Amino acid sequence: MKKLNNSLIWLLMAIMVMASFSCSNRDKRIRKNVTSILTPISSGNPYEIMVVAEDSVYDGYVGKSILAVLETPMKGLPRDEAYFKVSHVTPAHYDRITNLFRNIIRIVVNPKEYTMAKFKLERDVFSSPQTILTIQGPDVVAVSTYITENTKFLLNFFTDEEINREATFLQDEHNVKFEKAVKEMFGCEFFIPIELNKMKKGDHFIWASNDAVSGLQNIVIYSYPYVSKHVFDRGVYIALRDSFMRENIPGEKPGMYMSTYRPSVMIKDINVRGHYAQEARGLWEMKNDMMGGPFVAHSIVDTIRGMIVVAEGFVYAPEKNKRGMVSKLEAALYTLNPLPEDEQEGKNRKYIKQ
Repeated sequence: MKKLNNSLIWLLMAIMVMASFSCSNRDKRIRKNVTSILTPISSGNPYEIMVVAEDSVYDGYVGKSILAVLETPMKGLPRDEAYFKVSHVTPAHYDRITNLFRNIIRIVVNPKEYTMAKFKLERDVFSSPQTILTIQGPDVVAVSTYITENTKFLLNFFTDEEINREATFLQDEHNVKFEKAVKEMFGCEFFIPIELNKMKKGDHFIWASNDAVSGLQNIVIYSYPYVSKHVFDRGVYIALRDSFMRENIPGEKPGMYMSTYRPSVMIKDINVRGHYAQEARGLWEMKNDMMGGPFVAHSIVDTIRGMIVVAEGFVYAPEKNKRGMVSKLEAALYTLNPLPEDEQEGKNRKYIKQ
């Protein structure tokens, strides 16, 4: 009996140490195959959000307001696809099963407790990774108005959560062969999904693909000298993209090559880890062929080498929805990072979309 008690004591001590370690590292990386005793792995797929609200609230102004935000079509796709898939449960059904969901929005209306609408954010409460955003207010008018006024914040917030989760996961699970090739050719750190395991090299150009029959996903990286700020002009970007793609991504027959569908291209400035980058979204097409699809790209300045480095993800999946595939490739773009000349390893970086 004494030996059994000692064993139990050591087991409890081990559990406490493991739990402490897990809690202190939750925000640093996504846990993969190990479920903490205290905090299980979250349920649900990326870009899914569960709304917890009374039926009377969800079916009224508040529900319409939240759906108008979360079901906004993602930009740069050939046809409308909502950013998020939304489900709904009532507070009575918000239990130890449903509260494990990865993204949760709770709607709380209580005139006795609240005088104005506001947000309350919690992370990894019941599972990990998990984000719970509570929208609380005195009445449905105040809450629905608050949601509408914060449309951009809500959309960007949950998009950033998913991008950061995937980018952080890629730090540990990525195509190592591609990573090595990018370091050798560009002096950059860049992590892409393991399944993109077919690779082709060109002149200042690398192309990786999953080479799938259905749901073709691709990432390319290329570079050119930084001669002036005008390299970030929309027209210049498109011309350079077309030049690289025509040279490196031909079609099945002579005269076929990838090009940019110019009217579709949207460009904006973004911030990645405190540094300037340019985001481009739009549609590509194969000249003299019927192929085409969406792409998203990041252009960054490598001040160490005086170069512009462009990383792009593009998809060909005419028979499928493309939002999920594009979003996964987009997250990889946030891992692109020029390394100092003497730095061979980039460890424990935090990839934050801002």
